Amino acid sequence: MASPNDAELLQLIADPTTREQGFRLLMQQYQRRVYGLVRKMVSDHDDADDIMQETFIKIWQGLEHYRGDAQLFTWIYRIASNECLSFIARKKRKGHVPLEAAPEAAETAAARGPGPSGEEVSLRLQQAVDLLPEKQKLVFHLRYFDELTYEQMAEITGTSEGALKASYHHAVRKIEDFINRSETSL
Repeated sequence: MASPNDAELLQLIADPTTREQGFRLLMQQYQRRVYGLVRKMVSDHDDADDIMQETFIKIWQGLEHYRGDAQLFTWIYRIASNECLSFIARKKRKGHVPLEAAPEAAETAAARGPGPSGEEVSLRLQQAVDLLPEKQKLVFHLRYFDELTYEQMAEITGTSEGALKASYHHAVRKIEDFINRSETSL
């Protein structure tokens, strides 16, 4: 059986007799994508699972308020993005900022030979992204990894396309600077 489209999912959810079935199908259809977004923002698997559960709880609670003026996908991503940002802010307030990929891992990899391997480049990119302010990190992930348009990103974040373009540009600059600095220090 083919996966139902968004309109069919919403129709199932709107009917009280099929609401739970429709929501289970919605979770099956979007779980992997939501987890991917959350995991890019939060490095710990358990934290990502918690955020994903909170996201789907908020979706369940908010379905009756979904107006359909944005695609279902962008509405879900917006909830997931907000949950990530809230989680990160709570963790920072409590002083529990996780250590990201250790810098010594890059140094050890660099000692193996000339020129960075694909793994080293990936590690440097992740380290650079981890250093971005949370909103820039979100914008970078949505644009670079998820390949969303600025219009879709604006729907998700509630931010103007111009501000998103500027944020993405600044994020790319910071990442380039970090990678260039790490290459010159090797």
